[in-house]
Amino acid sequence: MSQTTPKHPPVVLSEFNEAKEIVAIYTTGDHGGLKVERPKASGGHARSILNAFLPAGYPHSVSHDYLEYQIYDSLQAFSSSIAGLLSNRAVLEGIGVGSTHTTPTHALLLSVLQDSLGRIATILFAHRLGRSLEPECKTYRLLADIFNDSAMVLDCLSPALPKPTRVALLAFSSCLRSLCGVAAGSSKASLSSHFAIQGNLGELNAKDSSQETIISLLGMLVGSLVVGHITTKWETWISLIFLLAIHLGTNYLAVRAVSMRTLNRQRSNIVFSEAIEVAVTSKEAESPGLELLKPEEVSLRERIFEKDGVLRWQGGRALGYCRIGVSLEALYMFFMQYRTSKDAQLSLPLPNFHELLAIYNEQGYIMMCDGSSSNFLIVIKEKSSNTTLLLAWVHALYHAKYWHRERREGESHLKTLWRTKKTVQALFLRHHLIRTLDDIGWEIENGALETTSGTRVGTYFINKE
Repeated sequence: MSQTTPKHPPVVLSEFNEAKEIVAIYTTGDHGGLKVERPKASGGHARSILNAFLPAGYPHSVSHDYLEYQIYDSLQAFSSSIAGLLSNRAVLEGIGVGSTHTTPTHALLLSVLQDSLGRIATILFAHRLGRSLEPECKTYRLLADIFNDSAMVLDCLSPALPKPTRVALLAFSSCLRSLCGVAAGSSKASLSSHFAIQGNLGELNAKDSSQETIISLLGMLVGSLVVGHITTKWETWISLIFLLAIHLGTNYLAVRAVSMRTLNRQRSNIVFSEAIEVAVTSKEAESPGLELLKPEEVSLRERIFEKDGVLRWQGGRALGYCRIGVSLEALYMFFMQYRTSKDAQLSLPLPNFHELLAIYNEQGYIMMCDGSSSNFLIVIKEKSSNTTLLLAWVHALYHAKYWHRERREGESHLKTLWRTKKTVQALFLRHHLIRTLDDIGWEIENGALETTSGTRVGTYFINKE
């Protein structure tokens, strides 16, 4: 007696690539066979070419602001390539290419001088501003191109100057290019980390390099055709200014298109001043929920260039300035200056440093401000998280705005500091600010408040008996 193979209903399986596109459909047959259908790829050859320059899985593997940034970034690279040809021609003319009075040795020595000064500038710039490059990556991304464009202008000026001045000018332009390299490289690394949302940072950087390569090649090709027709000085300057205007304009639009998810000083000012204003002045103060600004909304309000450490309420005038991560000695000296000020003399007895430490005994930071509440210093304790740093910064922001309202008649300055600290803590707890920020897309644990190399102090315990 023969056995027959039982029939099973067909099974249909779909296969996707990293971009969530169907690449194959598999259907099982009645007798165990497998039928394969491959849908025609959308876009054809054009899509295949684009895939060589876009990260795998695009657009799902990158943040939503990636494409707009890359479009403007490509335009700025194209214009910069053509402008670079004009400045290089001016440099060659300045060092005397084609002149019988200039030897290759002179050109070599000038190159050594430029390279040496550029390397020294790189070391000094990285040492002085290295910590602020990531928190303020949008600022330094645009500043890098300002450095580069300034160097091009100096290069084009050099042929018209006497030889000693020309050498100094070319050396300075080399320093500017070195600063551009440090600022651009570090800021672009931070931006790439922001765009790569699926752990594909290495591939994204590789594809970005491919994009820059093809755009630079096109720029040099077009520039080679254009530069030959630009012969007079007026034509050179008009063309250079036009290209640099496009370069800076597209760079500005590129950084404006980015919605960073880290809370640096400026974005913290915008987010928390808006939230506190709503909580304090509306009926929502009694409600545990509070609608906070998302990264996309904040990016529309933030400034590309902002003063370091400024405390600004809802984008308005500056309330004061704050330094976070200072040494305990700096805070103590600041406290002693307050003790000798007229504001401290109005409230006797004079406060002592022990009282200030007692206020922040259970906190991860210690903060002091002057009598006008416009200058703040914050010491961070060891093992403090970025949440603690945010709380400290918001305390300074809130105190600068509302200390007049919080202060009671005859109350000491330190007592007002204690009162505003309690108010800010209550706002954080009542409205679950940290959890809400995390839910709407902010990266809370990525610290971006310190722009200099800070210090930490050990925790302490004050006997309250």
